[in-house]
Amino acid sequence: MLKKIKWNWRKIFGLILFITLIASIVYIIIMLFLSPSGISGSETFIHVKSHYTLMLIQCVLGLVVMMIPTFIERKFSISIPNYMYVLYFIFLYCAIYLGEVRSFYYLIPYWDTILHAFSGAMLGALGFSLISILNNTKDINLELSPFFVSLFAFCFAMAAGAIWEIYEFSVDSLLSLNMQKYMLEDGTPLIGQEALADTMKDIIVDAISAFVISTAGYIVNKTAVISNKK
Repeated sequence: MLKKIKWNWRKIFGLILFITLIASIVYIIIMLFLSPSGISGSETFIHVKSHYTLMLIQCVLGLVVMMIPTFIERKFSISIPNYMYVLYFIFLYCAIYLGEVRSFYYLIPYWDTILHAFSGAMLGALGFSLISILNNTKDINLELSPFFVSLFAFCFAMAAGAIWEIYEFSVDSLLSLNMQKYMLEDGTPLIGQEALADTMKDIIVDAISAFVISTAGYIVNKTAVISNKK
């Protein structure tokens, strides 16, 4: 009788992401030596060294941040649900490999908006998970209202989104890159409100998706509390 195979999706998605980022880093380093420093007068657009520099930074950062959940688990002796790992790895794959390396941010309409909607919802869900983890910790005695839990989840998602925008601004300022999309792919700078549009759109989308998840979580928790009192 054949044994039923139990897939460890956390490890599978983590391995796929790790291999993809390593292969991308090798490819990007090679292209850094082969690509021109600036855009020539030709009409055909090509990637220059600054584009590959941004890709390299994102891939290296991706390798670092994909290890953060495991570090948190070991450091604070808590257990993060496997589904959060899978969602996290999928987001990093879509944002870093597909978005930057494969240029989906430019090729696929609203790709950045889709990712921010996904990340806002994911971070909101993570906020709920953190409260659940604290509630299940023996050394901490918490009894938080459904409204406060939902408020925390919303604020957690917004804070993480704000930190990401600060990171993008800092990297753009230090290395003259275009993470905030304040210029077109061919290097044409945007002016006035158009230069702020990408950042503000990201924050607004983060807020909307986080609010939806927080509201849904509030309804679920409030219903559970009412049911337990009956």
